[in-house]
Amino acid sequence: MSGDWAVELHGVRKRYGRGGSAVHALRGIDLTLPRRSFTAVMGPSGSGKSTFLQCAAGLDRPSAGTVRLGGTEITGMKENKLTALRRTRLGFVFQAFNLLPSLTVEQNVVLPMRLAGRRPDRRRAAEVLAQVGLADKARRRPGQLSGGQQQRVAIARALVTRPDVVFADEPTGALDTTTAAEILSLLRQAVDTQDATVVMVTHDPSAAAWADRVLFLADGEIVDHLERASAERIAARVTALTARPAFERAAA
Repeated sequence: MSGDWAVELHGVRKRYGRGGSAVHALRGIDLTLPRRSFTAVMGPSGSGKSTFLQCAAGLDRPSAGTVRLGGTEITGMKENKLTALRRTRLGFVFQAFNLLPSLTVEQNVVLPMRLAGRRPDRRRAAEVLAQVGLADKARRRPGQLSGGQQQRVAIARALVTRPDVVFADEPTGALDTTTAAEILSLLRQAVDTQDATVVMVTHDPSAAAWADRVLFLADGEIVDHLERASAERIAARVTALTARPAFERAAA
């Protein structure tokens, strides 16, 4: 049943431009991701990772195919309804923390509620801030926090509405190794203890090793996957796929 899946992509294609100059960013993605799972998406530059995330999260519309989130088809959804869905049922964590510097930590966390026209739930905000280790920072402003603390705020903001899916785009790209591990541990805990579903694009095998499953994209197609793999095994697979010619990857 569709309701058993957090994310479903069926025959998803994305083309930019027309004719001979058209760029085929996605070439027919078929994928189902279960609820309460952590999936990492990897691939070389130009493989379609960012386009995949944007189409899966409803930030961009595919040229063909269908996308379902939490059992709801979003492919033909009107923009105002799609915006409302993103604000209430999806969470986002990016490499840039995207916090508003004029707001306090608490105000940044409850922002999705305000944008959705809901009354901010300060109790829920306090709960998620405690979960990310920032219970005592609610009245601070982002400029008073370290990079790692700012990303913790972004994770709290992503989780505050109890979303169907959290989409993370290179969430540790701007962080040092130790801080990155702390952030990835929080995402892992969100899946294991809060029933969250996380889909993360990353270039870092060490980050991908926190996931239940790693998907490898090349030339707009999913060409391989690994389950519960070590960083070393993931890195070896990335190297092997990158070294193969495009026509061989497409045939894999």
